[in-house]
Amino acid sequence: MSDLFEKSTINGMTLRNKFIRSATWEGMADNDGNCTPELVDMYVSLARGGIGMIISSHTYIRRDGMGSPRQLGLSDDKFIPGLRKLTDAVHQYDCPIAVELSHAGILSNPAVSGLTPLILSKVEGFPGSEGREMSVEDIKQISTDFGDAARRAKEAGFDAIQVHGAHGFLVNQMLSPAFNKRSDDYGGSIENRTRAIIEILSSIRSSVGSDFPILIKMNSEDLLDDGLKPEDSVAAALMIEAAGIDAIELSGGTVITGAHCPQDIDTEEKEARWKKSAKLFKAKLGVPLILVGGIRSLPVCEKLHAGGYADYFSLSRPLIREPGLIGRWAAGDTSKASCLSDTLCRGPLMDGKGIYCVVDENRT
Repeated sequence: MSDLFEKSTINGMTLRNKFIRSATWEGMADNDGNCTPELVDMYVSLARGGIGMIISSHTYIRRDGMGSPRQLGLSDDKFIPGLRKLTDAVHQYDCPIAVELSHAGILSNPAVSGLTPLILSKVEGFPGSEGREMSVEDIKQISTDFGDAARRAKEAGFDAIQVHGAHGFLVNQMLSPAFNKRSDDYGGSIENRTRAIIEILSSIRSSVGSDFPILIKMNSEDLLDDGLKPEDSVAAALMIEAAGIDAIELSGGTVITGAHCPQDIDTEEKEARWKKSAKLFKAKLGVPLILVGGIRSLPVCEKLHAGGYADYFSLSRPLIREPGLIGRWAAGDTSKASCLSDTLCRGPLMDGKGIYCVVDENRT
């Protein structure tokens, strides 16, 4: 059997294989952000299906940072009991689960939150640019809020924290020159643009302790004019590694252009969109690297793993249609994922119905 199905650990957390369900907005929380039985059932199907670890959908750390309808919340202790039911259910299948902590920044949705967006910088041409620009005190408070949410996550039974630093959300905005127009200590050089992220990670570490895994999802590049480039992203990753991160998940693109969800993945050559950047990261970093972005085939993962591109592989859309995909591969049926990469699953999601594969003929 492929060595991708061997057990491994990340800061003491055991994964039964090297496949991870990447954070995916399911739109199945209630309108306030509470976990629902519907959402528990989805995560149980993933855990039962053989995935090595689950990362939750983006979960807001404060209400003014909500980016999506029916988004999970961890801004208050009231969310802990519902999330405890979720983690307890997943753990029955010997599967660890991480929570992705997020603030949407300039992408925050006031129609959902009922609040004025809190943004890093005024940037013309982006939705949310009418929000209130953060003061230095606001940035310090954001770090505290991430730490408080991490404490709640640990109390709720999650096995790890992931900071959402990709796809145009706030932590990505901190790194990206396309979004970060600040002239103080949090803007300008890549060292300054990484400063707030280091403070966020420090706050989280203080809340959860040294033996609790902390991950970050980062953009390799934004694919925006004046956006984050791979060279600066690697430089930031090295500072983040020095600050004590336990693993980095590498992605790219933003929700603004949709480039974070590659489409028409009909050949192995089109899989793993960010693999070129992954090679740059692996050459510099010592912490485990998780690669996401259009992965559909076991042989592709095996080649990338053997070639030193990544240590783990994350999937999102394939697991919407086939939550048991990794179990199928482990059992010997190694045909590629049946996902068509058409992103039609976003249709019901945007309609408030929750995400599912619309071409799955077996759905009732």
